[in-house]
Amino acid sequence: MTQMAGRPSEPDGSGNVVSSSSAASPAVPAGGSSLRRELTNLPNLITVGRVLLIPPVLMLIDNYNPLRSLLAGLLYMVAAAGDFLDGYLARSRNQVSTLGKFLDPLADKLMVTAVLVTTVALARVPAWLVVVLIARDLAINGLRGIASAQGLVIAASDGGKIKTALQLIAILLLLVHFRYPLIGAEMVLGQAINVDYHRVGLLMLYLSAIVSVVSGGQYMRNFFTAAWRPAARPQ
Repeated sequence: MTQMAGRPSEPDGSGNVVSSSSAASPAVPAGGSSLRRELTNLPNLITVGRVLLIPPVLMLIDNYNPLRSLLAGLLYMVAAAGDFLDGYLARSRNQVSTLGKFLDPLADKLMVTAVLVTTVALARVPAWLVVVLIARDLAINGLRGIASAQGLVIAASDGGKIKTALQLIAILLLLVHFRYPLIGAEMVLGQAINVDYHRVGLLMLYLSAIVSVVSGGQYMRNFFTAAWRPAARPQ
């Protein structure tokens, strides 16, 4: 009988021929342990904590209770601080991971989208404005995925960072919502000045929408320029 090609067969103790491939124990996949390490490293735990803060923030948003609204704003600030902290720790501790690259932007989008939709439900923000902001992010994220799959290099602009900063401040002010005295105004100007945090926050959100649309248009232009660029011929 002809022996099949592959690993050589070896006789066992009883004289029977046993293939070494069948005798070898199956390899244990390392993916599970790697994912476990990524799930339990400090930066990713902080990112998961940011996601867990979303329900308390939403439950505290209240059009008639200044204390609850202020607490919602404080929790949102904690989540925003966690966004900077997890990125810093991931880089400084050399713990940048595939899971972290997925979770970090997901936590950002979940928090921003959830809060904006809730403010629409409470009539703090016009629905069309939130639709513009969310639609822009969905479109740009889709183009980024296509660019990555096609190996296209798209130059990043500062507009996205400016939009993110404006949105962060705008949402914080919209969460606080009520009027409060401007800290230090009486000392500097000699009179107290009350700030309507809702109006200032709404104005900042309008500004962020303008920057968002402009930066989104720039990214789309860069994307299609790169997509239509002739491929370099091999030397």
